Amino acid sequence: MKPTLTLAETITPDGMKLVLQKHDDAYLVRLAGQTLMHSHASASEHKLGEVAIAPFAGKPGARVLVGGLGLGFTLQALLTWAARDARVQVVELFSEIVSWNREYLGTLNGARLEDPRVEVRVDDLWEVLVRAPEGAFDSIVLDVDNGPVAMVYKGNARLYKTAGIKRLHAALAPGGRAAIWSAADHAPYADALRAVGFRVEVLKAKPYAGAKRDTHRIFVADKPLEGFA
Repeated sequence: MKPTLTLAETITPDGMKLVLQKHDDAYLVRLAGQTLMHSHASASEHKLGEVAIAPFAGKPGARVLVGGLGLGFTLQALLTWAARDARVQVVELFSEIVSWNREYLGTLNGARLEDPRVEVRVDDLWEVLVRAPEGAFDSIVLDVDNGPVAMVYKGNARLYKTAGIKRLHAALAPGGRAAIWSAADHAPYADALRAVGFRVEVLKAKPYAGAKRDTHRIFVADKPLEGFA
């Protein structure tokens, strides 16, 4: 068995250890000892990107906000279907995740950051949503922490509460779509999305292509056009 190699590590502002590791041909990101990302378990991230861009595939000038870079699989899927003049803004809380993608993960998905459609911002997604003009985006992708079911980084919890859902709704253009990744099902979150005014569908997703169980979920939240409920 090949050893697990630590490629890079840092301490986050709130004192947690963030680590990039490689085992055989797989890459892992761990935060506070918990595996947040694994390059061999990316099927749901691919599906997230495809679902998010589906209504706008090939649409000239589509505006997309991606919350959470991770290992870049969601971005990869988005760029596959987005028009050549789409604008994809990627917001990542940890600057190290961005630099690790460029330095260590270029052959995985890191090269996607150099796509001319992509703008990368190191920022808190909450603050980006607060500053966003109303209707700024056609699609918003939320892949932060474990979704609404559990938090490793406690500051992310507000994204999934009513105030965060209202921010998503306001930042989307009429007819826009939010796609939210979750480690597991969470019916109260779907109800909260509906309460704010979204049409909601909950999709099952496999963690990896050959998985027997659809353990993950993607909450698809569509904002109705003006005048339609």
